[in-house]
Parts: sequence; structure tokens; C-alpha cells
Amino acid sequence: MKIKIDISFFTCIIFFSSCSIQMEFDTGKENIKAISNKLEIILESKNETTYKGCWVYGEGQHIFKDETTLAEYNLEFPNENMKELRKLYLAVCEMEYFPLECAMTGHIKKYVLANQETLVVSDFEILYIQGCGE
Repeated sequence: MKIKIDISFFTCIIFFSSCSIQMEFDTGKENIKAISNKLEIILESKNETTYKGCWVYGEGQHIFKDETTLAEYNLEFPNENMKELRKLYLAVCEMEYFPLECAMTGHIKKYVLANQETLVVSDFEILYIQGCGE
């Protein structure tokens, strides 16, 4: 019986150590009032994949729609200057909400409780400037 408990315990430790779960608690005075009782569970895969699809920018939000799965992701660019990125998008598309066909390389970050997925982009390439064939 002791061997079964040891094997179960060891299996649980391996399973939980292979998961990437982040928890963030901010106890700053200004954030306590604004975000009272807020808990986020974030699952993040560090495996980088290249996704092809449409990048759309509008009203300060970057969105990507994958052409193979038709999944929609918010975009996060940790290595880029967001003002310069917005200027690039508007220079290429000349207006907001115009789809720009791109290949985005990055990993997925999922906010479990909010049921929201974000594509964290490490590199991107503009493939076609005239939109996504629409």
C-alpha cells in the first residue's frame, strides 16, 4: 500500500511540475480598490509556433485571426515599442481595422477564468498588404 501512495505522490509531483501556472497578487493600495477580489489563472506554453492569418488593429487593440483554426487571439508584443508598431500598421494599411496578412511566431497565453487567449509574439512577417482576400 505504501508503494502505491509513493507512486501516486511522485506522479502528481511530475504532473504539476510540468505545468506552467502563474499567479500574480498585487497588494498595492491603488490596485486594491480597483481590482478587489480578482484572481487570474494563466496557462502559458513556451513552445513557439508560427501562425498565419490576419492582424487587425483598431481602437488601441491588436487582434490576430488564425487562418487554419479560425481562432481569434489578442496580440502581445513584449519585444516591440507599441507606438512604433501602431505607426507601422497604420503606415502599411493606411487605416484602422484593415486586415493585414501576417505570419506571427510566438506562444499562446490563456487566461482561464476570463476565457481569453493571447498570442505573445516574438517575431512577425508581413505577407500580403492588400488584406486577407476579402
